[in-house]
Amino acid sequence: MGSSTTPLSLPLYGASWPQAIARYFLKYATFAGRASRSEFWWWVLTNALVGIGFQIVSTAAGDPLTFSAWPAPYVVWNGAQSDAGVTTIIGAIAALYSLVTLLPGLALTWRRLHDTDRSGLWFFILLIPLIGAIVLLVFTIERSRPEGARFDRYP
Repeated sequence: MGSSTTPLSLPLYGASWPQAIARYFLKYATFAGRASRSEFWWWVLTNALVGIGFQIVSTAAGDPLTFSAWPAPYVVWNGAQSDAGVTTIIGAIAALYSLVTLLPGLALTWRRLHDTDRSGLWFFILLIPLIGAIVLLVFTIERSRPEGARFDRYP
């Protein structure tokens, strides 16, 4: 089980939800090092819940958004069929959220790959439609490997 005294340069195994979210933002653009499964999957869950929230609010306002939470967040506004300015505001907030979380989401995935002893460059397997997403999903689910420590950078 991880502790809150684990240095940011090391993965926090068994991270709680609040710990994982705090480390996500504290390591905003850190591509070096590793991220545990718990750090990674707590963020994916959080991001999915935020996306669901955006979809519920935008649908209730009359103009649903399409939001993807994994592997990197993005939002698409499905048109301007509503007369209400509410959907424009929701869409703008969702787009801003996507921009703010894009880089740390990529960095977190990169570090998760390191924890499985893979280069972060494996992220680009997503360029292969469908198969790439399945492979990346499998990689992020895998157990940590001690050999992944080669990606650690000590202060």
